[in-house]
Amino acid sequence: QINKMFGTVVVGVGIAGLARIRDLMNPMPSSPSEHLKLLGFVSRRSFGNINEAKQISLEDALKSKEIHAAFISTENRSHEETIRMFLEAGKHVLVEYPMALSAKAARELWEMAEQKDKVLHVEHIELLTEEYKQLKKEVAGKDLVKGTLHFTGHVLDENKTGFPAFSGIARLTWLVDLFGDLTVTSATREKQKDKNYSRMTVHFQTANNKPLTWIEERGPGMRREKKINFCFTSGCLENFPQAPRSAVGLFMQDQNLFAKKLLGQVSKEELAAEKWRILRCLDLAEVIQQHCEQPEKICS
Repeated sequence: QINKMFGTVVVGVGIAGLARIRDLMNPMPSSPSEHLKLLGFVSRRSFGNINEAKQISLEDALKSKEIHAAFISTENRSHEETIRMFLEAGKHVLVEYPMALSAKAARELWEMAEQKDKVLHVEHIELLTEEYKQLKKEVAGKDLVKGTLHFTGHVLDENKTGFPAFSGIARLTWLVDLFGDLTVTSATREKQKDKNYSRMTVHFQTANNKPLTWIEERGPGMRREKKINFCFTSGCLENFPQAPRSAVGLFMQDQNLFAKKLLGQVSKEELAAEKWRILRCLDLAEVIQQHCEQPEKICS
């Protein structure tokens, strides 16, 4: 494994795809990423080359014996189909979250990866930020009484990004990673089409029956921002702890993690815990969507 190189292709060149190309072309010295070699990128648009990376067709990427892994950075709606194609072609896959827009599809893809003995890695850079790492330290060992995580951001095209519980799964991932398994007690969504405004409110209970609320709010001109209010028996946390800037970019940290998996350097326990968390969050996202899409109960 020491000298093993994995030929890699990037699929989709939006913001994330371009970051992936940049990081694959400039791996951190003596990091696992040095085992990844970018052989090209796939896009529906015609670019020719991006820096030294050359554009190749999807067919060629799937057929190529030199390409061992695909980085999928397409819009959320097409993740499932693209993962499926690359797994079927016997390639390892790194995909941006959410891996799919239904829990069933995610489980099928995961089973497929396991059957083919391929790494299926879902990017979760929100867990790699210094802000989050500090928050996790701060929360560790404390007893939750109740909490709220409120996210605001600009308007998304849901035809591409999916239902807010899926496009916003980074927030859900935070809550599950911080407080353990959750149960959805209720979820509603308010939409004002004329104003292009959407607000999803989800109520959870922790395993200890403590209430947690997640609000995902989007509208024109809304700043991308997270607010927290976590109350513990020892007091409330209303601001993020101060955190230094990381020396290593988030996508690079994620790429190193993927390369470690390819090299067999991540423990079975870690892999199992991560699989549980990812699939559990997608299950919860689906339950939330079902709650929100139920017709209003009419009380007589």
